[in-house]
Amino acid sequence: MTTDIAWEEWGRRDPYFGVITNPKFRRTELTEAARSEFFESGRVHVDYVLQMIRQYISPGFQPTSILDFGCGVGRLVVPFSRTAMQVVGLDVSPSMLEEAKRNCEDFGASNVQLLVSDDLLSTVDGHYDLIHSFIVFQHIAADRGREIFRRLLTRLAAGGVGAVHFAYAKTCYAETHGIAPAAPASAPTGGSVSGMVKAWRASAATRRADADPEMQMNPYNLNELLFILQNAGVHRFHVEFTDHGGELGIFLFFQTPC
Repeated sequence: MTTDIAWEEWGRRDPYFGVITNPKFRRTELTEAARSEFFESGRVHVDYVLQMIRQYISPGFQPTSILDFGCGVGRLVVPFSRTAMQVVGLDVSPSMLEEAKRNCEDFGASNVQLLVSDDLLSTVDGHYDLIHSFIVFQHIAADRGREIFRRLLTRLAAGGVGAVHFAYAKTCYAETHGIAPAAPASAPTGGSVSGMVKAWRASAATRRADADPEMQMNPYNLNELLFILQNAGVHRFHVEFTDHGGELGIFLFFQTPC
């Protein structure tokens, strides 16, 4: 759960930079112009998502209810609120949600409900025409993220559409096709979860007090994700590749059966 702790720390210390790691979005540098640019990027993204869905998945798609998983400070729930009657933003960070609430009030997004998330999605009720998540799962360990993804699919309405992003490889590991080489068998911590947690705790203990919180970039096994999708009854999908500074990803667009 260390990523949740780190994300709350981002929410308290530098929430906009935690969402988009551009120096202009640092709390100390954030001008009104930069804030406007931040939210304009959200509008552009929402337009793109709807365009992809209507072009490849469901022509004429017009959602009345939207769930945004990992909503952060509300960059996307604000423009989503102009598209649907009901928008729910989920995030593990109460500090992020507090900032999102202020932003929704500033932009007049009165049809947005903001909820604290957990792995069981225990605060979520009902089903949604669109479930969206972008540059979020990469910050969650894959074993947890897979189960969250599986649960999100159960919250799609019949004929509902998913637009969900995952990281899957890193360009720095080109010789092994984007996957980190296997650690030597004699490595003290190996690749185990307990070893990674111990390493994170050790690094957290030695970081300067003013250092940025951890920001993990976790790749996912695409076979596992596609297995989950097919078992949920999805028959086809559209994918767009992404590349965020060498972190390769896929943006999946799909529809559940009616």
